[in-house]
Amino acid sequence: MKKYQILENLVRFNTVKDHDNSAIVDYLEKILSAKGFKTDHKGKNLIMSYGSSPAFGFLGHTDTVEYIDGWSTDPFELTEKSGKLYGLGACDMKSGIAAIIDAISATNLPKLTHGIKLYFTYDEEIGFNGVKDLVQNQEKFPDLMVFGEPTHNEILIGSKGLLCCELHFKGKKAHSSNPEKGESANLNAVRLLNELETFYLEKIKPQLNQNYDIPYTTMNVGLLQGGSAINSIPANCRASLDFRLTNPTHAEILLTKIHELCQKYHCQNTIIDNIAPFMSTFKNFHKTANFITEASFINAKTKIILGAGPVTAHEVDEHIDSKSYDKLVKQYKNLIQTHCAD
Repeated sequence: MKKYQILENLVRFNTVKDHDNSAIVDYLEKILSAKGFKTDHKGKNLIMSYGSSPAFGFLGHTDTVEYIDGWSTDPFELTEKSGKLYGLGACDMKSGIAAIIDAISATNLPKLTHGIKLYFTYDEEIGFNGVKDLVQNQEKFPDLMVFGEPTHNEILIGSKGLLCCELHFKGKKAHSSNPEKGESANLNAVRLLNELETFYLEKIKPQLNQNYDIPYTTMNVGLLQGGSAINSIPANCRASLDFRLTNPTHAEILLTKIHELCQKYHCQNTIIDNIAPFMSTFKNFHKTANFITEASFINAKTKIILGAGPVTAHEVDEHIDSKSYDKLVKQYKNLIQTHCAD
């Protein structure tokens, strides 16, 4: 098999919105079955294992984002140029999946004293439904779980949490020439958001956690939509909020404040996501991620995020360096040997 053949084959599958999900799952099952892995579960998710008492687990999502115009190569063909490997998903994160298979191929599996368990999930890019299925089915994960998201070969041992809320404001429509007859949902939204930002700046942001590159919980108003005409008092408005949490207590504090303000400004709050931050202990590694991965959803003793780079996920001409890929294969192999061959 030629170098990067696994990655080349994976890139050829169009897994935008899981389009070729069944085909890529069949491919992964076939290639791993030939190496002695057994299939524990096969659906839109694929779970495969080798040996007993698994001490090492790997999780990777097979889906990719959509590609946009402007690519200089075919997104569904792995193209090597000047030491770089181009292709949709080459970075995020088919390189991680290919590298774990190449690492397994370079490992003397029969000599391992502990088993390996592999998870290939769907729908990471949109709703995390693949990993949510695993959790709902009460999957028991190995003590060490590795997530193949792109990190340019840096080991990350934690991630911020995520609180997403959608606020729905209900006002009363009237003509703008007589605003006293109405109630502006838009103005209520502005007033609530101003009060919430003041609370955030005074009570939440000053609480620093130096384990993160951005050492504070962030607040973002991602969407603000309301009204139907310039000369009408708006009866409805919607605001979507995004908090990246450094402290697991911040979600409850923010939700309590939001509930208080909703009572004041005729608003209902729908919680979209409430994911706690996590921090693992792994040797002398301390660096963390500001973004959310599937690692945030599962329970395992140690969770690390490790993949190839540079990090060009979701970009035109997505790519990784071939040297980064080669290094990643060695990193995965070393982790398998360290945790499964003792």
